[in-house]
Formats: sequence, C-alpha cells, structure tokens
Amino acid sequence: MSVSTDVSSTPINLYCNETPGDALCSNNDDDISEINSMSSTDFPADIDESYIDNILLSELHQTPATELITQFLEISEVGSAHQDALNWMLKVHASYRFRPETAYLSVNYFHCFMLSPPPLQPVKGWPLQLLAVACLSVAAKMEETRVPSLLDIQLLEPRFLFKPSTVQRMELLVMSCLKWRLHIITPFSFLHYFIAKLPHLSPRSKDFILTHSSDLIISTCRVIKILAYTPSTIAAAAVLWVANQTIDGPKLECFHNRMDKASLKSYLH
Repeated sequence: MSVSTDVSSTPINLYCNETPGDALCSNNDDDISEINSMSSTDFPADIDESYIDNILLSELHQTPATELITQFLEISEVGSAHQDALNWMLKVHASYRFRPETAYLSVNYFHCFMLSPPPLQPVKGWPLQLLAVACLSVAAKMEETRVPSLLDIQLLEPRFLFKPSTVQRMELLVMSCLKWRLHIITPFSFLHYFIAKLPHLSPRSKDFILTHSSDLIISTCRVIKILAYTPSTIAAAAVLWVANQTIDGPKLECFHNRMDKASLKSYLH
C-alpha cells in the first residue's frame, strides 16, 4: 500500500508542527496494561429524552453492512497482525490515560478503514502499524485536550516508527476514507442514560457500573463483529452485564422504546 498516493503534500494547518524523525524497526509488543476507566464524578439529574431519541436515530446511519464484516473476516491474511495493531493502540491509550471515547473512536476508525475497498486495505506489515498510529492520533485530536506529538504517540516499542510527515499523510487518507465523518455516536453517549434506568442505585453503585461498563466496552471493541451492533446496544449490554440484570427484568422492561431487544439479546449471548 502506498500512503503517498492521492494525498496532497501541501502542509495542512490541522496538524501541529512536528520534528522529523527516522523510520526504524522492529520490536516486540508488551502485554496490554490496565485500561483507563471512564470518569464518573457526576450523573445528571435529568437526561434529555429528545437528545437520546435523536442519537438513537443517528446511530443507525453509521453501522456498516453486515456483508462487509463477513467478507473481511474471510480474508485469510487477517489475524494476529490485525490484533497486534489493535493491542498496541489500546496499550498506548492506557499509557497516556486517554479518555475511553478515544479508545473506541480509534478502534472504530481502524475497523472502518479495514472495511474499505481492497485498494485501501492494509493486511499486514508496516502499513497496518501506520494505520494504527494514524487512527489513534486522529481519535486523540477529536477527544483529548492535550495530544502528544506524532513521534511521542508512538510509544511502547512499536514494530515500526514513522516520520510525522508520513503519519500526517496517513491521517488524511483515513479521514478521507471516513468521508470526514469523525464525530460519531459511541456507546459512551448512552451509559449515563441507561444506568439511570436501573432502579434503586446508590451513587457509589452508579459509579461502579459506569467504570466497569466503560472498561468492558473498551475491552470488546477490538472485535470487528461488534460493528454489526449499534452503540446503544453495546452500551445497554455492558450496563446489564455489569449490573447482573436482564433486559426482561420486571423492573426494567426496556431501556428505551426504540431499542431493538432482539439485537440486545443477541449481543448479550
């Protein structure tokens, strides 16, 4: 895959100034460290139901076709290299203590790029690592108030180290592939709302469920099959799992009348 084709070499103001570095390789990955949990300092007293209605409708337009996921899983070369790239992204996310949304966005960008037409689809080797760096960097710029440089974000002995200019070109390719739709609905948009639907919870219990639901979402987002489910389904399933509840519980009935209970049950099982 060539990352220089179809990408302008003109400097882009979107990026911070970077110090050029050399291209190096290669080292082994470490085990994934603990993932930073979602901050849980406050729950809103009232959650705007119209806002939830709107994002439940919006999320339906960002779910990729199931056949694309099936076709991707049938590619024989996809396997450990794909998981290694995702594991590296989550390790760096944990190391910098980025927000949970950053982890989800970066993996989502990565998966959506991998589901793009074959000419853009890196299967293994340095293109896959470059894609991981670019996706994590773009996600951090979307969610974080302090973003490391394009050299500093390449932590934890990645197999390859790329020049900032190379990462910038790959960032543009990723954003173009995503049609610049970088602000997407995530499961974290629904967590507070669904936790508020659980009956008789103390503030401490709400914080516990929020933290562990967040960790569960990040831990499972690396599985590309997750893209077949809407963010609201992923969030509801995480909350129910952590709270040891079921969607058919007599006190719960349903989190929202727009929720697809069949899809939620499928995800939970």
